[in-house]
Amino acid sequence: MSSKQHQVETEQAAEQEPLTVETDTAAADEGVAQPDAAYVAELEQKLADAEATVQTEKENALRALAEMENIRRRAAQDVEKAQKFALEKFASELLPVIDSLERALEHTDKEQEAFKAVCEGVELTLKSLLGTVEKFGVVAIDPKGQPFDPNKHQAMSMVESTEVAPNSVLAVMMKGYELNGRVLRPAMVMVAKGPAIDTQA
Repeated sequence: MSSKQHQVETEQAAEQEPLTVETDTAAADEGVAQPDAAYVAELEQKLADAEATVQTEKENALRALAEMENIRRRAAQDVEKAQKFALEKFASELLPVIDSLERALEHTDKEQEAFKAVCEGVELTLKSLLGTVEKFGVVAIDPKGQPFDPNKHQAMSMVESTEVAPNSVLAVMMKGYELNGRVLRPAMVMVAKGPAIDTQA
């Protein structure tokens, strides 16, 4: 065999080898690139389900956080109210004592020597008691001359009057009291009404 012939055969073999390699690579690519369509659809469905689950759990977590924040806020409000109005029952029980001391002072003749010392003692006791309850947020409602407020006043009677505007408090029969803005007892009042109109004139 001549060297020329050997050279031609070698070149032909070299040309044919890459074809074989390319064909093998293409066949390998076809095997990997052609997965089963049903398998792909199944994976896509699983991915969609997983994404939906994640979204649902995110929404649930946000709802739970919002609910916890609401509970925390309500608990703080309840604690604040409990602290503010813990004395409500006790303060309500003290009101008749205050009323009794005030009535005692109103109906005692302070000019008589025998009662002067007693009146001074009752006045000091009343002043001390009122100062103490005021420290804890109990304040008197004494609305004489003010417009009638059904939230804070209880009308005991209505009287024709030209002294004050109609629907104003003419007289206070018994003072009311509030605890931190909440009515413990409404003021018992006499309310003014305008004079009756004579329809026969």
